[in-house]
Amino acid sequence: MNNKKKLTLCLLTFLGLCLSLEGHPNILVIMTDDQGYPELSVHGNPVLQTPNLDRLHSQSIRLSDYHVSPMCTPTRGQLLTGMDAARNGAVNVSSGRALLRPEIQTIANYFGDAGFATGVFGKWHLGANYPFRPQDRGFQESVWYPSSSIPSVPAYWGNDYFDDVYIHNGKNQRYEGYCTDVFFAEAKRFMLESAKKKKPFLCYLATNTPHGPFIPKEEDRKVIAEVLAQPKFDHLGASKLKSPRGQTAGNLKDRLSRYLGMIRNIDWNMGKLMKFLDDKGLSENTILLFQTDNGSLMGPRYFNAGMRGKKTEIWEGGHRVPCFIRWPNGGLGKPRDVGGLTQVQDVLPTLMELCGIKPKKSLKLDGMSLAPVLKGEKKVPEDRILVINYSRMPGFSNYPSPHSQTQMRADQAAVLWKRWRLLENRELYDLESDPMQEKNVIGDHPQVVAKMRKHLYSWWDTVKHLANDPQRVIIGTQHENPTKLSATEWLDVFIDQQRQILRGGQKSGYWLLDVARAGQYEIELRRWPKEAGGTINGTLPDGTGKALPITQAMLYVSGHNHLDIGQKKAYQFEGLTQGVNPKDKGVTFTMNLKKGPAALHTWFQGNDNTMLSAYYVYVNRKGDVR
Repeated sequence: MNNKKKLTLCLLTFLGLCLSLEGHPNILVIMTDDQGYPELSVHGNPVLQTPNLDRLHSQSIRLSDYHVSPMCTPTRGQLLTGMDAARNGAVNVSSGRALLRPEIQTIANYFGDAGFATGVFGKWHLGANYPFRPQDRGFQESVWYPSSSIPSVPAYWGNDYFDDVYIHNGKNQRYEGYCTDVFFAEAKRFMLESAKKKKPFLCYLATNTPHGPFIPKEEDRKVIAEVLAQPKFDHLGASKLKSPRGQTAGNLKDRLSRYLGMIRNIDWNMGKLMKFLDDKGLSENTILLFQTDNGSLMGPRYFNAGMRGKKTEIWEGGHRVPCFIRWPNGGLGKPRDVGGLTQVQDVLPTLMELCGIKPKKSLKLDGMSLAPVLKGEKKVPEDRILVINYSRMPGFSNYPSPHSQTQMRADQAAVLWKRWRLLENRELYDLESDPMQEKNVIGDHPQVVAKMRKHLYSWWDTVKHLANDPQRVIIGTQHENPTKLSATEWLDVFIDQQRQILRGGQKSGYWLLDVARAGQYEIELRRWPKEAGGTINGTLPDGTGKALPITQAMLYVSGHNHLDIGQKKAYQFEGLTQGVNPKDKGVTFTMNLKKGPAALHTWFQGNDNTMLSAYYVYVNRKGDVR
């Protein structure tokens, strides 16, 4: 083919793409973090006013029986893939089990392939390293932080919600302003730039708020505190919250003023966002979907909208959340409630059908398209059964183990069918007669239980070979070198908050890795990340953090330590050992690694029985084997 014909073909392809994109709606998916069904005034909240979210409610199709996971990472993975957590790999919030399987396509891949601009802004929580980052999963523009909260272990050290450092398209960048304001502003920037280029956009805006730590803007905290000062809330003033270790964690009114203050800021930003869409002429042809990621964090303490349960629990209050869908030009009919069991896995197939996007290969998704339901053409199947299952947090058995609490099991699931809820295969509740799920009637309805159990185990048979298969961070690629590993990815061990590093929690874990290319690697072990500046056995430069009497650093990479390491050899159980001096910020081992899977083990040891793994490890491929 000559150059002229090639040019003609390229022009025709481009024109065809432009024509195919004409009339495509834009997509804006907004998901808040730890805001449950009760935290909207339209749902009866007695403290909080959310006028802008209430207005969106009045303009939308509302899925009134909509369910997610009780924890945020599984919900996020299900939203992006249309697949159950047990199938897509993101089953937990940390402990090496919050990683989407690399081979699975995401919503950004499907829409990007169809010519959409794709962007994510805010919380990611599906992996901080290649191949799990937003830019590895189809998002062309990204401003994000990696894990559960802004001050999480893999995030930039010292972020405190104001003027923080986030990751912009793979590079750290500092942004001025309050976190939620920044993410809304960046999302609007992306949408406006896409509109100017006449490209439809897929914008995923995932706020960090109101997830803890509770750090609102002062004006928002003050408004809520003034409401709570009214005599009708005096009963809340006497309530004290307990931390997991049993200590008093604070006054309930104070906690609520900060928690609800963050939601007040979300509502303010929603008002600004909706005005932006109006002003830029984007409202009519933008599908705006709003939901939250799990049940309320505080609901049972003050108001839970007639439900039992909260975040992390499988009662209704842990996984039933709001879902509003607005598309003025979409022919969806008047705003209304839509009943029937629906779930977050339905979002991807629904949006694809509404936008007329047909993937190149047939998809096997766990969700169903609700497009005909939203258009009033069909109803949600009355006999639909849903399964909610996810990996539990390691608590009592917080150490690497093939029998860890993080292992998914069929008998941990919630099964939903009509008004029935089968929980952990041992409790049955009838929401019609018992909305607070107080009376276990499992012995009274054997036929109902048999039907729901049959569905549960039929579902489990399709996922059990995948559910507990951990994913591996890939090192030594052009996509990420050096690689900064953090304790959040220790398999089956929970270290995810910077406060745990400050306390010097003595836990040990290992990373599952895949060495992409054989070569010489530098592996640097650190207690503090590089930007923090602390020494291994000391505090941070400002004096915060607990000093630890560490005298030795040890490293073992399974199957690799027998190779020539180019330095003085000091083997201990086929591992490597170096002394730690008081001024050392890191200890670096140089070794040749072969291509393939490996497990990276590290230890810091002290003379007083101190023993913990390095919270941070920097792995840098220096070149070919030497």
